Amino acid sequence: MFDKILIANRGEIACRVMDTAQAMGVRCVAVYSDADAGAKHVAMADEAVHIGASPPGQSYLRGDVIIQAALDTGAQAIHPGYGFLSENPDFVDAVATAGLTFIGPSAQAIRAMGLKDAAKALMVEAGVPVVPGYHGADQSDDLLATEAAQIGYPVLIKAVAGGGGKGMRLVETPGAFADALDSARSEARNAFGNADVLIEKFVTHPRHIEVQVFGDGSRAVHLFERDCSLQRRHQKVIEEAPAPGMTPEMRDAMGQAAVKAAEAIGYAGAGTVEFIVDGSGPLRTDGFFFMEMNTRLQVEHPVTEAITGVDLVEWQLRVAAGEGLPMNQDALTITGHSFEARLYAEDVPAGFLPATGTLTQLAFPQAARADSGVRPGDEISPFYDPMIAKLIVHGPSRAVALSRLRRALAETQVAGTVTNLAFLGALAGHAGFGRGEVDTSLIARDIDALTAAPQVHAAHAVAAAMAASGLDQPGPAAGFSLWQPLRRAVPLMRGDTVLDIQVAVAGPDLQHWTVDGTTVEAHRRQGRWSVGGQPMPDVAVSGGVATVFDGYGIAFDIVDPLDVAATAAGDGNVIEAPMPGLVRAVFAKPGDTVAAGDRLAVLEAMKMEHALLAARDGTVAEVLAQVGDQVTAGAALIRLEDAA
Repeated sequence: MFDKILIANRGEIACRVMDTAQAMGVRCVAVYSDADAGAKHVAMADEAVHIGASPPGQSYLRGDVIIQAALDTGAQAIHPGYGFLSENPDFVDAVATAGLTFIGPSAQAIRAMGLKDAAKALMVEAGVPVVPGYHGADQSDDLLATEAAQIGYPVLIKAVAGGGGKGMRLVETPGAFADALDSARSEARNAFGNADVLIEKFVTHPRHIEVQVFGDGSRAVHLFERDCSLQRRHQKVIEEAPAPGMTPEMRDAMGQAAVKAAEAIGYAGAGTVEFIVDGSGPLRTDGFFFMEMNTRLQVEHPVTEAITGVDLVEWQLRVAAGEGLPMNQDALTITGHSFEARLYAEDVPAGFLPATGTLTQLAFPQAARADSGVRPGDEISPFYDPMIAKLIVHGPSRAVALSRLRRALAETQVAGTVTNLAFLGALAGHAGFGRGEVDTSLIARDIDALTAAPQVHAAHAVAAAMAASGLDQPGPAAGFSLWQPLRRAVPLMRGDTVLDIQVAVAGPDLQHWTVDGTTVEAHRRQGRWSVGGQPMPDVAVSGGVATVFDGYGIAFDIVDPLDVAATAAGDGNVIEAPMPGLVRAVFAKPGDTVAAGDRLAVLEAMKMEHALLAARDGTVAEVLAQVGDQVTAGAALIRLEDAA
């Protein structure tokens, strides 16, 4: 076994690898950028090396610097985590040339699966079923459009390199093909340096079911399947294992196909074979098709660990150190059911835009496993993926595990940035999902209900006002005093609305509140406040914001009573950057006539491209940003002439 390894990654995966490696007695070296100097993974490591500036291209993607850090610290092996250099075969070759061990598959195996078109051809030879489509080298616009028509709409345009939904577009009609192709190519070129695409038939009721495989370079086993069908914009949201509705025959067929795929390329380490499955009816052994193979550990690997009792990172270290497969196929079994929910800093009502901010509060229930790379006080940086944590639960049955997921989400506390926590809670409570009726279109079909604004009651405002004013604390502030009036105002804002909140303190244990005319009483019994007859939820106050931990977190802005003035909303003249990012494209110029919904610019932020659209019909007055500009959230990019 290794004495010391370097982890060429950051965030929750770096922390996850360290948890296992350090428990095995292996010392860990972290690497970090400027933005991550005080990060959790740096604090956890036995030693840490600075590798560059905050942008990934100047730090976590600098393979030569990372390898030198491993040599300088005496590390014997490098664990890549996922993302960054984890599936870069040139990096794997460079690690070997330096005399180090790469904890993962060979460069040859990564290359075999790195381009989706070549991988599909290889899978056909190995006898693995593939989705009908075009995977050729000719990338001319006319040919691709012709192939799409022959395959039949709807089709998926997919980047041949990379993954994570980048460079992927669903096209439902021929008229939309050209624009979708341009967009997919642009995103693929920026993300992977390769604009080539393939065209696939889109399965109308698709399920995304993947199989965890593990090999030692000659033999491979599968550790059963995960269902990853709950997706938005091709990004997974909640995963589970095993898959709902799975039959023994289907599991055996998919498992054998996945093992064939792994053994066909001499795979070593942990990998995932992803299949698209026809979900229009009961699962059929002739209704699943190879999509791609991820030649690394997956974000959702904890659900597999939960149902099998296997530590996949331990297996990775053992096999990389020269051991054979730790278990044979017959010894692997499924126990119970597991879910994983991905908690992100993102603005769901604004279209799931990535968000930044400083985490003023972060707490998870003890009954759930929480894999996180951040702590209270840490900043969600604009340079990296905005994941806050993965919340994992396990139970003896799907129903019990889902109930535990709902409770774990309800008890999670996060403040300081907007998150998708309420969205995750709505998904976990979705009736169809509860019945196991899952497919990749579920979120899109029910997006309005899943993203509905939380119900905010007067009692929530009272709890926030009590905490903001200190009236929830024992002592003179909660009762009478000569210098404090009997009645006082504690105004708060919810969105753009100023709430008229008044309190009459009747004694140390009784307060009478009114919120926009609604009366709410607060009582304290045995040291605990109740508001409106219910126990007062926890409240965090920081930076002028009071967050009530009910309904997945409800934030109120604390208003200075001497300055209660609501700001006017914009009139649609100015197109602003919704988040910090890089201006990737500008399509407008002064004098252009535009219609509501026209694409005016493209902003790249947190590894994704976001189109900025005209809010109304009008004429472009000014273009205030250029391609290549790094802009802050709220920066004015384009201004339209005043409406007549």
